[in-house]
Amino acid sequence: QGRMWAYTVGFTILPHVGGFLGWFINRKEIPVWYEKLKKPSWCPSRKVFPLAWTVLYTGMGYASYLIWKDLGGCRSKALVPLGLYGAQLVLNWAWPPIFFSARNLKLALLDILCLDMLAIGTMCSWYRINKVATLLLVPYLGWLGMATCLTIRIWKDNPEQKSAKSE
Repeated sequence: QGRMWAYTVGFTILPHVGGFLGWFINRKEIPVWYEKLKKPSWCPSRKVFPLAWTVLYTGMGYASYLIWKDLGGCRSKALVPLGLYGAQLVLNWAWPPIFFSARNLKLALLDILCLDMLAIGTMCSWYRINKVATLLLVPYLGWLGMATCLTIRIWKDNPEQKSAKSE
């Protein structure tokens, strides 16, 4: 029982690790570069992002724990559902350094489009395993939709920024 608690906490915290590292690495680029980009009127305030990602990462992490538990751990039948989840998590973590540090809007757009597909694939693979886990990803998918639209708009509206930052 105590061990399952540790797994629950571990899976729930895991997405936050990459999110925190992404914030830490890119925190100086936000006021210097991001604030100067042309953004649509519906772009969320900078203050919304940490709260949103805390909620989303917590839901994602707990959902991955439910899938892991229902599939009996890291067995072969967990390879695809947890592999898709892990792949989308890696792309999720890769987006901030690509966007903020490299300032590569085109690659960030490609990353988030692939991320969208992997997140949808994750949800589809989880649906038959655990519907609650799948539902926990719905807010994440909604936020990704907004983030994808925002990335597209920033890419289109800032043509001088479309390629990686010059040295």
